[in-house]
Amino acid sequence: MQTSTGFGFSIMATPFLLMLFLPQEAIQINIILSLVISISLILKIKKDIDYNHLKRFTLGSIAGVPFGILIFISLNIDTFKLGVGTVLLILTLLLIFNFRIKTSPSRDLMVGGLSGLLTTSIGVPGPPLLLYFAGTETEKVKIRATTLAFYLFIYFVSLLTQIIVTGTNKIIWESSLYAIPIVFLGLFIGQKVFRWFNQKIFLIIIYILLGCTSIFLLFDNLVGYM
Repeated sequence: MQTSTGFGFSIMATPFLLMLFLPQEAIQINIILSLVISISLILKIKKDIDYNHLKRFTLGSIAGVPFGILIFISLNIDTFKLGVGTVLLILTLLLIFNFRIKTSPSRDLMVGGLSGLLTTSIGVPGPPLLLYFAGTETEKVKIRATTLAFYLFIYFVSLLTQIIVTGTNKIIWESSLYAIPIVFLGLFIGQKVFRWFNQKIFLIIIYILLGCTSIFLLFDNLVGYM
């Protein structure tokens, strides 16, 4: 999904990683694998990057990182699932009801800041970017390229910040290493699938992706309270 849409890996991987690992471990594994994906794809998509958006997203994200690490330190698993699920569900509804927003330098900075906060705290930078780009009806090629380039920066900064502040462990790096061959298989398939998507199919996939993930997280959280 990450290769073919520019989104998807973190949003889809996080719920499943939470079934196997502690929140901090799941987030760092997600970030490591997402960083591998961004590094692997950046040379292939660099010609399609919107560098004006990228620069402002990057600057804005720097302001969001410190607030994100504060959330990361005090993370509670139930609160985490509930928060992410709610954010994704609201995002899905806004997209389905054709929410639209005009781009501007100040909004670029704000979206970057929110993405920086979400990446460092829960390892999921995509929702603000997804809503912003879908609302502006940006072409799928530009969306994919610009978001992947931004991820390359924010994932690296977030991982480094988390390691410095809270540390890491052997399980995180071993599990990431085991997953990398499967990630590369997904990258190969995603590149093939991408050429079959038109803009309408692209948006439908985004809706399904966000909707299913948000419902899963909210349902799982509800079951935990029962």
